[in-house]
Amino acid sequence: MSDAGVKVMTSEDLFALPHSKRVTRWLYRGELREAKVTKRNPSHSAATAKLSAILGIWLQTLPKPRGRVYDGEAYFRIRKDPETNVGVDVALSTAEQAAKTKKTASFVEGPPVLAIEVLSPNDKLKDINEAIVEYLDCGTKQVWIVDPYLETVTVHQAGREPALYTLSQTLPGGDDLPGFSCPVADIFE
Repeated sequence: MSDAGVKVMTSEDLFALPHSKRVTRWLYRGELREAKVTKRNPSHSAATAKLSAILGIWLQTLPKPRGRVYDGEAYFRIRKDPETNVGVDVALSTAEQAAKTKKTASFVEGPPVLAIEVLSPNDKLKDINEAIVEYLDCGTKQVWIVDPYLETVTVHQAGREPALYTLSQTLPGGDDLPGFSCPVADIFE
């Protein structure tokens, strides 16, 4: 138990819990967090599918070994002590992470290079902001917050002001995603 009386959990504890169709679970600094399962809608699903495809095509242009694109709330353990274990809408791992992640693994070890969260109607601003800070603090290079309703992408990077990209702009990959660029409109077409 921590000083606040909250039981500190591990990823193994999390994955040993019985499956629930009603709540999604994750660890935040060792604390179990739960929220009602988000009912995905066509806008959310279309954005995650399109982003996965765009990143996958770009990834194939890079020399091997290369990272891997994950979607569908893939779990990443981004912090070990205490553990933070999050489900990411779309994520890009390093080549090393991809090579070390076995087919039977419950999560990818370490922070992704890129974490993309696509907003859903019941997302809470507090949770989104907390996630951005935690991703960056743990070493994620870029966090994209994709708003399928306003059709924008906000890019967060450590030590930089957030950058908002709209339908008329091109989303750059920068040093973290060499050679990547994508018209924002392509994500929402």
